[in-house]
Amino acid sequence: AKNWNDQDHLAFVQSHLSDMLELLLEPEQLTTSSHSTHGSLVSYEAVCALSFLIEGTMNKSRGVRPLHELALWQPCHEHNGYSKVSKAFSFSKLENWLRSCLTTNPFGMTACLKSGRKLAWAQQVEGTTRRAKIACNTRVVPEVFPMVIMSQVYKQTLAKSSDTLVGAHVRIYRCNESFIYLLSPLRSVTIEKCRNSTFILGPVQASVHVHSCDNVKVIVVCYRLSLSSTTGCTFYILTPTQPLILSGNQAVCFAPFHTHYPMLEDHMAQVGLATLPNYWDSPMLVCKESGDVSVFHLLPPSDFYTFVIPFEMEGDTTETPGGLPDAYRKALSQREQKLQIWQKTVKEAGLTKDQKKQFQMLVENKFYEWLVQTGNRQQLDSLVPPALGSKQAA
Repeated sequence: AKNWNDQDHLAFVQSHLSDMLELLLEPEQLTTSSHSTHGSLVSYEAVCALSFLIEGTMNKSRGVRPLHELALWQPCHEHNGYSKVSKAFSFSKLENWLRSCLTTNPFGMTACLKSGRKLAWAQQVEGTTRRAKIACNTRVVPEVFPMVIMSQVYKQTLAKSSDTLVGAHVRIYRCNESFIYLLSPLRSVTIEKCRNSTFILGPVQASVHVHSCDNVKVIVVCYRLSLSSTTGCTFYILTPTQPLILSGNQAVCFAPFHTHYPMLEDHMAQVGLATLPNYWDSPMLVCKESGDVSVFHLLPPSDFYTFVIPFEMEGDTTETPGGLPDAYRKALSQREQKLQIWQKTVKEAGLTKDQKKQFQMLVENKFYEWLVQTGNRQQLDSLVPPALGSKQAA
């Protein structure tokens, strides 16, 4: 995982290139055992189909072109075996040409960390975040969706609503014991190898994929959610498609989306997401364990609380878009009634001034104990802005 999979991806494509090209051959170009022969020809249409996976540049220019355009470039014909007469390519020459030209993605994760713009979003707390890396590739990529990578953020609260994030592919990797708020409209999000963390995301136009994570909470409005190899994760979601449970998951919990921030509905409109339909509670098992519905459960209403995003912003959204399902709304209102009864009881108890003071201290001590036991103490402490003159960057 140290090479962020770019190297693995190249190795995979190189080792399966023959198979990929053979899949594109017409039946008459194959042997009885479905393999190519020395004289096999690959049609121009087949190379157009391959453009879905491969693109590149001519003479190292910044312009990125699909594979079929590169393959038709006159100086390449000698190397890829293109014949104007047959309008097809020699299988063996095309394969050798592709193999010699393929390289790791220059706009991938490795390149982004190496040559992208470093973003000083994480607080440089001594001893904890020296390894935190946050980078963006907007300066080095052509006109495509930018990529933002966040790696190894540890024991922090990080909150951003930024132009850098708008329409970005966000990769979050190996973040532990952190609260990460990315309150902008996003293109896609991958959360990988993270533990004991909460991610509050702006609306995601395409997909959110969570892989190999333990005990994370993800709060998001997204077009699609998919998960693989997760343990004990909870998803508070609003989505127009069924969440996909791929292989290797344990104790997945789904709950209704339960928060808001002032720009949320504007951001939803920007990425084309509405409140209906909402399939948060109808996941699809797409794996060998597909008969085992015990892989997931819905959050019991008795364990449900709304989530407050503790930042001030301009905007018109004042409540959870689409509201809450009845069972969850009732659980909240019952809890609210209990609170009112408690407040009324305290008010009518006729305590003296000293008794009130003593009682307040007892309540505060109990609350403090609860904060420490639940881990919420760290969350509250990390919301306090760092003192002026500290290493925190704007």
